[in-house]
Amino acid sequence: MKFRFTAFQPTGEVILDEDWEFENDHEAKTAGAEKIASLELSEATHRLVNSEGKLILFHS
Repeated sequence: MKFRFTAFQPTGEVILDEDWEFENDHEAKTAGAEKIASLELSEATHRLVNSEGKLILFHS
């Protein structure tokens, strides 16, 4: 399944905006959180949504 990850600066400027692939929503939540941490974006405002627009991860 395709997922869309977007991270933002406090000003609203996009830091990163890319498609990620995971098997399902559960894997996206767990593996996505690990990937976000490895990119050092855990504290940045970010969201991960599935192809239907369902919010999987969000941090503000």
